Amino acid sequence: MKGPTETPVAVVTGASRGIGRGIARELARTHCVVATYKGRLDAAESLRAETGVEIFRCDVASAADRAALLDFTRERFGRLDLLVNNAGMAPRQRTDLLETSEASYDEVMAVNLKGPFFLTQRVAKAMIDLLKAGAIKHPQIINIGSMSAYTSSVNRAAYCLSKAGMGMMTALYADRLSEYGINVYEIRPGIIETDMTSVVQAKYDQLITDGLTPIRRWGQPDDVARAVVAIAQDQLPFSTGEVINVDGGFHLRRL
Repeated sequence: MKGPTETPVAVVTGASRGIGRGIARELARTHCVVATYKGRLDAAESLRAETGVEIFRCDVASAADRAALLDFTRERFGRLDLLVNNAGMAPRQRTDLLETSEASYDEVMAVNLKGPFFLTQRVAKAMIDLLKAGAIKHPQIINIGSMSAYTSSVNRAAYCLSKAGMGMMTALYADRLSEYGINVYEIRPGIIETDMTSVVQAKYDQLITDGLTPIRRWGQPDDVARAVVAIAQDQLPFSTGEVINVDGGFHLRRL
């Protein structure tokens, strides 16, 4: 492993498109970024051409891929300051709760919760070692959750469960890693304009027009990226386990 670079290093999973791409693009201004992708090499290569980030193929549901990602990052840069658990998937088909299959449930949970949980476990251990060696100073972990953590969508049950689980995962790691000075955060996006939401665009266009969110527009990946950047710039040093809603005010209870 080479000696650590002086520039902080961030890993962003699922960064070839959508929210992850917006995050990687913004972090590339201040960090060396390892942007992972699973299937869209073309999108990852265009991100690399645009920003100069490193790209790395990684299925977060795979233990071998998670290990390879960390090995690559440490070998390439000698340090890791920030992990952004962004990779996620919706079910391949929206199916009623009473008809959800075990195969679909297992796939969504493996990508959205099991993978991030065990990647964070591996990265946290590496960050502790790097802290003890003096290679890094203020490492951070950011989980990209969803308003689906508390909002019922009965045709996306596994997705909702996975994001609710990520909320507790954030709390658990924030608690466990506090003694090392590793702060853990969750950013909880609302209705963000991405490939994942394109299949329900007309539905949400109408809901937003009708006042579903106090801020009456679609969210953009850059809205989420700006919250990540604020954390990465150490603007919330006395917060950990914090949930930051980036949802146009959807979480407000209104009469």
